[in-house]
Amino acid sequence: MNIGIVGAGSWGTTLSILLAENKHEVMIWSYEKDVSDSINKIRENKKYLSGYPISQLVQATTELADLKGCEIVFFVTPSQHTRTVARNAAKSISSDIAIVNASKGIEVDSLKTMTQVLAEELSPSKLVVLSGPNLSKEIVRGSPAATVAASNDAQAAEKVQALLTSSRFRVYTSNDPVGVELGGTLKNVIAIAAGIADGLWLGSNAKAALMIRGINEITRLGVAMGGDPQTFTGLSGIGDLITTCISSLSRNHHVGTQLAQGKKIKEILSSMKDVAEGVPTTKAVKALSKRYNIEMPISDEVYAVLFEDKNPTEAINSLMTRTPKAEH
Repeated sequence: MNIGIVGAGSWGTTLSILLAENKHEVMIWSYEKDVSDSINKIRENKKYLSGYPISQLVQATTELADLKGCEIVFFVTPSQHTRTVARNAAKSISSDIAIVNASKGIEVDSLKTMTQVLAEELSPSKLVVLSGPNLSKEIVRGSPAATVAASNDAQAAEKVQALLTSSRFRVYTSNDPVGVELGGTLKNVIAIAAGIADGLWLGSNAKAALMIRGINEITRLGVAMGGDPQTFTGLSGIGDLITTCISSLSRNHHVGTQLAQGKKIKEILSSMKDVAEGVPTTKAVKALSKRYNIEMPISDEVYAVLFEDKNPTEAINSLMTRTPKAEH
């Protein structure tokens, strides 16, 4: 198939490599000309995924008009820029094709998910969410991984499944796009907390407690927003949470470890090439928890550290000294 990818960061580039391995032709759009030139001329994304070859079946562009004729388009853009990019791409993308959201974030101003944003700007006939425990560098070096393609349209989810499935990349389908998207999005906030815990050398007991209580509050908000509780026990819920909380390759975990060392968030973000979606998502989650009247103590403390300059050690103490309660 002729496939479009909007966004040439590490995950967008990884998807292009996976699709090309399955013999699909890919047009990948980059906002940055140096990234586009790197892919086309030296067959590598030197900025975001250096050292991994990219097939000749992948061509890069800085023109959204080059997406015309694509039979399916993946959006892998930073969440706070997705609306603008989608709006600019609308005239080049047919409303008859499936759009796949592979970004993990919430628009802070509107508190809308990326799927909602894409639906508003592109009015596609089919929308699919792609989310799971998928660290780019592990996948491009050949390690096995699994993910979930979710849609209200079963055929659309199965189409994405067929496009990406290979001997090392297993794709499951789901009929709960809301839950799949929220699981992959909200876990980034907990990953920042996990990074703080690791940066403070709090140990495995603390990490396990943080992750389990984290999925608990993710599920509470996710169900309130329309997700199926069972979804959060799967790959896009607990699965993605585990990966993002334990891996040094995780951007959001990295943010947490740097915060634990006393660095300020502006300094941390300015040193990173890729976007740490957990930072704006934390701001959105704070507002959403109020809207739905959901208690999210870990997310609240991450917000306090990020945006109220709370000391990470004090944040941990605040969590540990909350009023005792039943687990369930």
